[in-house]
Amino acid sequence: MRSRVVFGVIAWLAMAVPVANAYAFEPLPRPTPAHGTVQAAFAPWNDIEGLIVDAIGAAKKQVLVQAYLMTSKDMAQALIRAHRRGVEVRVLMDAEQLAKVPASQALVLSDAGIPVWLETGYQNAHNKVVIIDGDSDAPVLITGSFNFTWTAAHKNAENVLVVRGEPQLTARYAANWERHRRDATPYKH
Repeated sequence: MRSRVVFGVIAWLAMAVPVANAYAFEPLPRPTPAHGTVQAAFAPWNDIEGLIVDAIGAAKKQVLVQAYLMTSKDMAQALIRAHRRGVEVRVLMDAEQLAKVPASQALVLSDAGIPVWLETGYQNAHNKVVIIDGDSDAPVLITGSFNFTWTAAHKNAENVLVVRGEPQLTARYAANWERHRRDATPYKH
């Protein structure tokens, strides 16, 4: 009798609990051999914000950003400077965080002519990624727990990896960025 009850509960849960999202899992990719360099930094001890600003400052062709939250004025200004010197800059942000946090830099970026899209299809668009010159021979990929905020830089325990010279890995992140952009809504203020 107990096994029928357990089976009945499992069957009920399978029907009653909604699927978290409509996306099916894709097969995991095979690991790719590494040839570049990896730099790790940890807040609040390392200047992660400065590391990111410097990397953006060295961009030659393109900067793609996925931000859960961006209140960092230094990072926004680095993106604007890159845009003004002819680098293509494009930004994705979590729509809900934008609505909750008045200090978001979305308006500043948009007013500077940088295209910004809002991700609305997730409970949290929690990516924190910067892709620099992804289709070049010297791509830079920055990712980790670090939100692009003053609090992350000064008050939180955060981490970031800066991966240089890994075109295959960077291309995967750039393809994922584009997949998210296709589902996002252009920012209008």
